[in-house]
Amino acid sequence: MKLFDVYPLYEVNLTKASGCYVYDEQGRKYLDLYGGHAVISIGHAHPKYIEALSEQLKRIGFYSNFVKNTLQEELAETLGAVSGYPDYALFLSNSGAEANENALKLASFHTGKKKILAFRKAFHGRTSGTVAVTDNPSISAPYNSTGNVAFVEMNDVQAVENELASGDYAAAIIEGIQGVAGIIAPDEGFLKQLREICTRHKVLLILDEIQSGYGRTGKFFAHQWEEIRPDLITVAKGMGNGFPVGGTLIAPEIEARYGMLGTTFGGNHLACAASLAVLKIMSEEKLIDNALQTGEDALNALRALSGIDEVRGRGLMIGIEMPVAVAEMRRKLLFEHGIFTGGAGNNIIRLLPPLCVGKEEMNLFVNTFKNIII
Repeated sequence: MKLFDVYPLYEVNLTKASGCYVYDEQGRKYLDLYGGHAVISIGHAHPKYIEALSEQLKRIGFYSNFVKNTLQEELAETLGAVSGYPDYALFLSNSGAEANENALKLASFHTGKKKILAFRKAFHGRTSGTVAVTDNPSISAPYNSTGNVAFVEMNDVQAVENELASGDYAAAIIEGIQGVAGIIAPDEGFLKQLREICTRHKVLLILDEIQSGYGRTGKFFAHQWEEIRPDLITVAKGMGNGFPVGGTLIAPEIEARYGMLGTTFGGNHLACAASLAVLKIMSEEKLIDNALQTGEDALNALRALSGIDEVRGRGLMIGIEMPVAVAEMRRKLLFEHGIFTGGAGNNIIRLLPPLCVGKEEMNLFVNTFKNIII
């Protein structure tokens, strides 16, 4: 059997990692400024994280979700306190796509309606439901013909008002900052207006914080810069620092009943141990503060460079839009300078480093990048 070849891979076989660095089988060291699509939050192989998982494996490892798991309760309480949502409920799953799928289901159950408002250039996952609310023809075309999803341009307040005024909608779903689209944030004030329109028309607001959450922008969630409270918030990626885990944060107005949602692996003991370790380390090492300051310094330094069309982002969620294709630049950064980066589309470089990255590492990237684009 061979692997199903659906996306390109760099010919780099990683065998070790520590902090912001990874190492290949020849022992070459690479600076990781992408963290597996924002998955690495506290850094690779953090000793306290490894210890937490190892201790859990010694105790029970994994068991199914048909018995009480007090780690889930501890995680819900800790996440509520750290994120600023102590009154919300938590449903644990395995991935961001599943977290979004659950949010869409809950919105429909709660309102009795089916239609969803989504935004152009959005990416919410690869399950059938999340693909339907994803504006990407290469993966979503078979699902978007159902008539239950409508797309509008982000920041178009009147278009949102026109759609939601119909009374047909269960929810509107939006990313805190669009990641796959190339780090595109809503205009200042748009999320507040969206919240007001959703409230007025009794439509639930779902904030997809799968990439933009967990401290990446300098607040726990990107939407907190706008001081709003969504009805549903979805998380994954940095939640487990590489361990597969996702979650849906649910406002207290949405009542639970048996049978609404289900999962086999979601919230298993190892996933909870990993997630609790992440929250503890983030708090102890003030990684959210570091994301804000280190990210802002890097954004300012990048914006001072010539030869760049635009630098977008907040904290350690950075998009660099170039006037030319970036594939060769990214190859040079990786193979000539040992720096991993991400991409978006044809001409955008994405930086999503571990939240422990320092000013020295970001300066190294800026200076290296400057020399490449001269």
